[in-house]
Amino acid sequence: MLKLLRPRLAVFASLLLCAVLCASSLAQAQTGDVKEPTGRVVLVLPFDNRSGQPNLNWIADSFPDTLNQRLSSAGFLTITRDDRLFALDHLGFPADFRPTRATTIRIAQTLDADFVVVGNFNVQNGRILVQAQVLEVNKLKLSPALDDSSELARLFDIENAVAWKIARQIDPQFAVAQQTFLSASQGVRLDAFENYIRGVGETAPAQRIKFLSAAVAESPTYSAALLALGRQQFADRQYDQAASTLAKIPQTDRLALEAGFFRGLARFNEAKYAEAEAAFSFVATRLPLPEVVNNQGVAAARQGRDGSALFQRAVNADPNDADFHYNLAVSSYRRGDFAAAHREIDATLKLKPSDGEAVALKNLIDAGRRAGSSNGVEPTERIRRTYSEASFRQAAFQLDQVRSLRLATLPPASQAAEYSQLGRDYMNQGLLPEAEQEFQTAIKADPTGPLGHAGLAQVREQSGNPEAARSEAEQSLQLKPNAAAYLVLARIDLQANKLSDAADNVSKALHLEPTNPGAQGMRQALQARGQSVP
Repeated sequence: MLKLLRPRLAVFASLLLCAVLCASSLAQAQTGDVKEPTGRVVLVLPFDNRSGQPNLNWIADSFPDTLNQRLSSAGFLTITRDDRLFALDHLGFPADFRPTRATTIRIAQTLDADFVVVGNFNVQNGRILVQAQVLEVNKLKLSPALDDSSELARLFDIENAVAWKIARQIDPQFAVAQQTFLSASQGVRLDAFENYIRGVGETAPAQRIKFLSAAVAESPTYSAALLALGRQQFADRQYDQAASTLAKIPQTDRLALEAGFFRGLARFNEAKYAEAEAAFSFVATRLPLPEVVNNQGVAAARQGRDGSALFQRAVNADPNDADFHYNLAVSSYRRGDFAAAHREIDATLKLKPSDGEAVALKNLIDAGRRAGSSNGVEPTERIRRTYSEASFRQAAFQLDQVRSLRLATLPPASQAAEYSQLGRDYMNQGLLPEAEQEFQTAIKADPTGPLGHAGLAQVREQSGNPEAARSEAEQSLQLKPNAAAYLVLARIDLQANKLSDAADNVSKALHLEPTNPGAQGMRQALQARGQSVP
């Protein structure tokens, strides 16, 4: 069985596992609550188009895209389109194959999935009707049908609603509100979404560029479209254009790591090594996988600096990668440490005996040892040009698990504070489902703390539910006065044109935090409307 979603991460994964087990043991010892682990890997297949309209086939492919995003935000590890297509090819099926239940199970087993989402849709009189089901692979159990419908123009809403129902089907304890899911696709136009889905499904590079460029033109901040366009430009060796496109993805965006990796490669291919190193460094500081650390070292070496420390980190993280040993051998040889170079080139050839370049380097190292110098010969380190999204996503997923288990060992108030900060970080990125999950967890960790309810009030406010936002803000203030909750009430009052009430809440927020920029901005907004703030 292929383990596409659980690739070998060597020592990096081992360290994560150790951290998980240690933290888990401590948390369980404290709580006495030992639970069986449940699978979290989900495969979403394209939905079956039963409308009889081939021009709507793009909608079939849009469901995995949206559902993957929402289920990922719910804490599941979803399988990418590329991995799904790889599995189909491995099993001898075409990319547009619509599997039976038996072949669905084979695909799931090939991809090591715990759950598979299947579904269909129909379009009648301008409305789309959707039905989804969840297959629990280990039990071979298919869930009841999860139905929904809406106007076709509200495709995002129905896909987000179905995603919420699926999350609840897999995990009945899932507590994020449906309205939060419905708000998650704001800012992307439907025509941009269609062009993006058509673009990523195209096999012809020119057509792919055409559709993706149209998607970006229609929604310039559409990160998924920017990433797909930048990657295609990189594949077409349009390196400067690729780097410029990928640079438009904010560093706070969840796609920024993948964008940073390819931006680094694009700048490297243009011999702009300082910019390449900066891009790789950004990725490595957030997710230090050996491929990224290696590339950071190569970019540094191209600028005449010693990358040995970075190459050593890559070797430590994955001692079974011949290229990492080779690069450490090169850097050791360059600085005249022939003993270390000899050790690393031997490790390279043990892993890859047919590596002719490594054999040549071994001869140089041996000659250098005899002569006491490198004879001015300069071999070069190897850049890693492939990006394993599965490895990146799994490593990030594992880091999240480690973080959660570490937080479980802290006092309740400290847990709530950290989860609330994570929620605010997600809020700043516009990731409402992720933010709500963190705030809900903060409330569970410390029901007497105000921060979780204050954060949840902001989520409700941004998802268009002012009544629920007011309720959460008031509950937060009952626990302890805080500026964030007062400002939620102030914004709701201002929206309802209750200027006096808004001014009163802003005044209370400023009394607690005189320099709070949000409160100061609200005061200016009220003064501009002729309402003074006490």
